[in-house]
Parts: sequence; C-alpha cells; structure tokens
Amino acid sequence: MITMKTQRNIRLDLEEVKDFVEAASRCSFDIDIFYNRYVVDAKSILGVYGLDLTKTLTVSYNGYDPHFEEVLTELAVA
Repeated sequence: MITMKTQRNIRLDLEEVKDFVEAASRCSFDIDIFYNRYVVDAKSILGVYGLDLTKTLTVSYNGYDPHFEEVLTELAVA
C-alpha cells in the first residue's frame, strides 16, 4: 500500500500548543512538526514548545483523522 505524506503550514501561539498536541496524540499515525532543520514529534508538548512559535511551522503526517484535520484547518496559514 502506498500512502502519501501530507504537509500543512500552521501558526501556533502558546495557548494553542496544548490543543494541537492533544489532537495529534489521539492519532494512530506519526506526526512531525518542523521549522527549518528542527524536527520534533508533534505528540510531544515539550518538543513543540521548543520550536520558534513566532514562525510558520510545517506539520508532516501520513494518515487521516477528522478531528486532527479540523484542528489543522483552524491553525492553517492562509
């Protein structure tokens, strides 16, 4: 089975990190979030807080969860 990796650009503020990590943690597939060369597990609250939240971040994942997609849509960069 061939699956395609999906990438979405988002912006997070300090208050949104907890909701984002909770939504990612409910997913059964791996989710990475990165900025430049720094890549962290999106299910790690400390990892996400360690990123530069003033920048646009890229979320990369290989699966589908309707709740997670809804959260990403709310955080998406236009």
